[in-house]
Amino acid sequence: MTSSEPTNAPASNPIHGDSLLNANCQVWEKKALPKGLYIVSTPIGNLRDISLRALDTLANVDEVWSEDTRQTQKLLYYYGLTVKQSSYNDHNAGERRPKVIEKLKEGKSVALVSDAGTPLVSDPGWKLVVEAIEVGIEIFPIPGTSATLAGLVVSGLPTDRFLFAGFLPPKQSARQKILEELREIQTTLIFFERGSRLPNTLKDIGKILGFKRKIAIARELTKLYEEVRRGTVESIIDYYCDQQPPKGEIVVLVGSAEVQSVDILKIDEALKLAMKTQTLKNAVADVSSNLGVSKRECYQRALLIKEKL
Repeated sequence: MTSSEPTNAPASNPIHGDSLLNANCQVWEKKALPKGLYIVSTPIGNLRDISLRALDTLANVDEVWSEDTRQTQKLLYYYGLTVKQSSYNDHNAGERRPKVIEKLKEGKSVALVSDAGTPLVSDPGWKLVVEAIEVGIEIFPIPGTSATLAGLVVSGLPTDRFLFAGFLPPKQSARQKILEELREIQTTLIFFERGSRLPNTLKDIGKILGFKRKIAIARELTKLYEEVRRGTVESIIDYYCDQQPPKGEIVVLVGSAEVQSVDILKIDEALKLAMKTQTLKNAVADVSSNLGVSKRECYQRALLIKEKL
């Protein structure tokens, strides 16, 4: 468990150093930006996790469209920035999108920001980008903090290949269906989840993906009470089911299933025996589970066996 400063720390906080903050403010002098839509990444917690280019952009665009203007105002106030703000979120996007497009057509420079992290990644904005591209508006990515990558690098799980699947559905049946689709993928899986739903989601992950898989739960990343818990799905379930659900949004990272080396002849023998009393589909599921091999491999072997029968 590590700690960092809270998100609402005032600009005068001596932790940050007034002289450094004031010196930075002098860099953001007014200058004209090329017209277009700027997708600006903002901190996920610690307000110091923002790039100088992002600050330059926010200081000089004509307008900022924010998921929550109150949240963005904290960031603007912290860095002494003043810019016109309007809201753009899941609730009003349909109404606001034509207005943003019209501003862009007029030659305005417009920034889109979410509450935290990179816009469009489990946040509103994708349809706006698509429509802007369709009418010839240039899109400028202003990269920065991402909870997905922050969680990945502290998880202790493989980082060479990973799949980000966003928020899992709140309903159990839909959630389990998604997990079934991801079961055979040999890569680190990354999800966002709300604290209140975490215990039930962990149980479904164990049921569908396996209780022995390695997992990491990262919460409050870059904030005062930052916490990362690592273990097996089984041990993590035991921990979170013994206490009140954690608060806030959480990054859940699940390692791939360990592939066991099983003799092909052993697989074939098990399939032949199972297929005598079960459908091909059920036989494949049973052998896959019992021998710890992938369903895909079992299915391919079962088809070959069926052809020879």
